[in-house]
Amino acid sequence: MSTIDVKVPDVGVDGEVEIIEILVEKGERLDAEAPIVVLETDKATVEVPCPQAGKVAGIEVKVGDKVKEGDLLLRLKESGHSGSTENDDTEEAEETADSTTDTDAEEDVENESDAKQQDTEDGDAEQSLRSIEVPDLGGSEAVEVIEVLVAEGDEIEEEQALIVLESDKATMEIPSPAAGILQSLSVKMGDKLSEGDTIGELLTSSGQGQAPNPEKTSTKTESQSSKSTEPPADNKKQPAKAAGGLSEKQVNAAASKVHAGPAVRKLARELGADLAQIEGSGPKGRVLKDDLKAYVKTQVTRAQDGGGSAAGVPGYKLPDFSSFGEIEVEAMDKIQRITAVNMATSWLNVPHVTQFDEADITELEAFRKAQKPVAEQRGLKLTPMPFLLKACAYALRELPQFNVSLDMEQQRVIRKKYIHIGMAVDTPGGLVVPVIRDVDKKSIWDLARDCIDMAARAKERKLSPADMQGGCFTISSLGSIGGTAFTPIVNLPEVAILGVSKADTKPRFEEGGFVPRLMLPLSLSYDHRAINGADAARFTSLLARVLGDIRQLLL
Repeated sequence: MSTIDVKVPDVGVDGEVEIIEILVEKGERLDAEAPIVVLETDKATVEVPCPQAGKVAGIEVKVGDKVKEGDLLLRLKESGHSGSTENDDTEEAEETADSTTDTDAEEDVENESDAKQQDTEDGDAEQSLRSIEVPDLGGSEAVEVIEVLVAEGDEIEEEQALIVLESDKATMEIPSPAAGILQSLSVKMGDKLSEGDTIGELLTSSGQGQAPNPEKTSTKTESQSSKSTEPPADNKKQPAKAAGGLSEKQVNAAASKVHAGPAVRKLARELGADLAQIEGSGPKGRVLKDDLKAYVKTQVTRAQDGGGSAAGVPGYKLPDFSSFGEIEVEAMDKIQRITAVNMATSWLNVPHVTQFDEADITELEAFRKAQKPVAEQRGLKLTPMPFLLKACAYALRELPQFNVSLDMEQQRVIRKKYIHIGMAVDTPGGLVVPVIRDVDKKSIWDLARDCIDMAARAKERKLSPADMQGGCFTISSLGSIGGTAFTPIVNLPEVAILGVSKADTKPRFEEGGFVPRLMLPLSLSYDHRAINGADAARFTSLLARVLGDIRQLLL
């Protein structure tokens, strides 16, 4: 049994592309066209298919590597046949057969394949009409066409961009699979397309409709490799009800909007897992195999423990609201789903207590407004948030019991030596919490720049999973909206969160009389397992003192 090198095919991109996922393991037996790695270009994610059936002898790359066309991905032990549907007994017999017989069989198959290909090419010298379809979109469906780059009658080159699609994660150009003349165009701006939808028809000649070269088939096989990992709907064996009581149709509809590859989707179906409930750790929130396995392990552990901390919580059935009047129903997007799950998890697991206080920020506001000309020179807008971040970092350093996480499974307290603070941002798509790193080491101007950048990226949905991870503490400010106080929910695995409401001018008694002072309401919610009431009062008192005299930040 011989070994062949599987290399990076032509993916229609000049230069290097990043490997974001490896879908196989050493020793795993693969079918022809099974996806082996996922590459990410500046336009889309591409799954590289296995050129033939065999057994993985060695993997030569790892996640994060940059590769280009012709680079070695893995070594494959040939199975001695080109099909992918034979049973395991046949494969084992072929592996133990005489090597000379294997070589002869392979040569016969190759000669037969070459003859068939030559016959096809000889018989296809004339023009033919080829349908152009939308390839695999990485799990996205109903993706909007935001630009049409060609018109009917145009002469198209192979790999030339035809249209531009925009999903909630990225924009991507759809290339032409072959050269020819565009006979018809079936889409227009604003249309919603999914994998397999027809874009148009291409008039090709001189065998352009055929796959000319194994090294040029990556674009054509990308869609095929994605489909090959998913059996027809009639053959899918899934339970009628998934976890949580959702129907199969509801689970599939929600999972179709998740960013995940076909191999992960197939494994999720086999395990009966709902991808919509899994937060991806891959690029652009992509759900990886490790994310899926961790989720399943957590669910199994909860089931074995009697349902976890949420056991015994009764569900409720909604009434038929349409019987009361006209309604409109829309699906929750991914941010809404994740927020709902996280908030419920935190509320059920954390014994919340909220400490209220006020900070006199009269002098702080006067100083901030005086710095407006300097901020404009730096191209920045100086809001109260950088001062809040700096004051909270000071308080976390002085009271380190707030900068911990609890590991209840191992009965441990994890103390953090860094200070990263999350900043809740209200976006059209929902609430997100980007994390600003090393707040204690940055100046007010650095923090102002970070606040502007993070808020803008959040509203444009350009935050990566890494941008929202690693926080020690969170600030949720409603000062620009209103309110006098609220009780924010702790953002697990943190142990405290600060809520800030709208500042208001109030009379304060000083030196025998009342004077107007600008008072900022503070609402500190904390995990009572990690923090006691006295420490919470010390934290808000310290915070109020620092905000009242920002010179203390220099000490």
